[in-house]
Amino acid sequence: MVQINNITMRFAGQILFEDISLKLDGGKRYGLIGANGAGKSTFLKILSGELEPSSGNVAINSALKVGVLGQNQFAFEDFSIKDAVLYGNKRLYDAVKEKEKLYESGDFEDESVNNRLAELEIICAEEDPSYEYEVTIEKILEDLGFDVSRHDELMKQTTSAEKFKVLLAQVLFPKPDILFLDEPTNNLDIEAISWLENELNRHSGTMVVISHDRHFLNSVVTNILDVDFKKIREFSGNYDDWYIASTLTQKQLEMDRERKLKEKEDLEGFIRRFSANASKARQATSRQKQLEKLDISELQTSSRREPSIVFRKKRDIGNEVLNIENLSFSYNGKEVLKDINIKVEKGDKIALIGANGIGKSTLCKLLTHELFPNSGKIFWGATIETSYFPQDTTDIITGDMELFEWLQQFDDKKDLDEIRKCLGRMLFSGEEQKKSVKSISGGEKHRIMLSKVMLERGNFLILDEPNNHLDLEAIIALGEALYKFEGVVICVTHDRELIDAFANRIIKIRDDGSIEDFKGNYEEYRGL
Repeated sequence: MVQINNITMRFAGQILFEDISLKLDGGKRYGLIGANGAGKSTFLKILSGELEPSSGNVAINSALKVGVLGQNQFAFEDFSIKDAVLYGNKRLYDAVKEKEKLYESGDFEDESVNNRLAELEIICAEEDPSYEYEVTIEKILEDLGFDVSRHDELMKQTTSAEKFKVLLAQVLFPKPDILFLDEPTNNLDIEAISWLENELNRHSGTMVVISHDRHFLNSVVTNILDVDFKKIREFSGNYDDWYIASTLTQKQLEMDRERKLKEKEDLEGFIRRFSANASKARQATSRQKQLEKLDISELQTSSRREPSIVFRKKRDIGNEVLNIENLSFSYNGKEVLKDINIKVEKGDKIALIGANGIGKSTLCKLLTHELFPNSGKIFWGATIETSYFPQDTTDIITGDMELFEWLQQFDDKKDLDEIRKCLGRMLFSGEEQKKSVKSISGGEKHRIMLSKVMLERGNFLILDEPNNHLDLEAIIALGEALYKFEGVVICVTHDRELIDAFANRIIKIRDDGSIEDFKGNYEEYRGL
């Protein structure tokens, strides 16, 4: 369905990838993976026609419908929610709107008006043969959590997370033959991600999706496109299949190179010993020819880098950890949290889950005293030292300071060498540590905040979606670090693989502001 011919892409003299030729087949769902900055989004934009490659071309049959997940959440502010979804089929949208306008104000004595209405009916029938577009849109929106009473609401009245859901509905509604999706799980809660997985698994055309959600990739994709070594290589299977295959391939390359290095060493040794010996001269010459033919190419350096995340605590935790008693909180007259009671104990690793906007971040802010309850009490144990990772690091990590200076401001007694080592663990090495915090990306700001949490050495971690903006390697490292941490954790996340990695207790905030408290891992919780 999609033919990629000798694509090369350069930015500012740097090659992202070169001479890429691939054929993307119908019925296959491709997961596009690679380190942050490797060129995944750039490649997807080339496929969708948004970007021109430096050389090469992409061929797609013009008769096929192509759907591209929109990234501008504010492009439809004056549209109703349902009209924004309908706009996913632009030809149908234009016909429906023109037809509505003619029925409202058209002169039906005018033959041209009636002729135009007939033309518009033909277009509507071509685009929606079963005349079910309204029902289809209504169902998609309900599945995404929009009550029917809200479908005529203007987009400008919705939250950022809701706008993203509408863009998702918009691209899925026309059932395109080819889907290009860049991070479709962003801003979705666990239930919405599960719904999306089911929808995409029914997609019969071609799909290319970028995601940092390992569970999502394993559930949805049939093939992997790996952006690395300035190439894009295709693997059959899901993410876990790719991981096993790529690890084995890399090990084989390393073993092959080590074997050749040993052979080179043996040949050089023989030549040194016997090149001056007349009786061995012919053999030495033969060995020299073997040496010249021996190809010992350098192992290519992967663009993937795994951070080394380690959470250590300064002090042990006593018997009293955290008691939340009859906690309630209202915002703008709406009760967000209702009469909550939670007793946190030593060893608890809590995943805090629930729909977007339900109150998870609010509870984190109540625990860190950024907000104060309308009623109820929060009792912290005397030995507890908290460390907090807020959801939005963009507004917090600002200014002209260099990275190590920004971290040093929180504890001027902290050893500079320790700060630099911590930055190195989060993949900021050498000159990168002298970057200004205002110049770094969202993903880099998240890594800086994780550096701050590591340096603080709290024994109780409160983490609000720390995996946002992190690549797959960093999320895996985060899960391992939380699992090994000897303190207590409350972590808000929608990433099911991350939850599986560390959580031994699940607390879900319900729609009515109450909680569901389950002691056990996520798999056990889902099996209830």
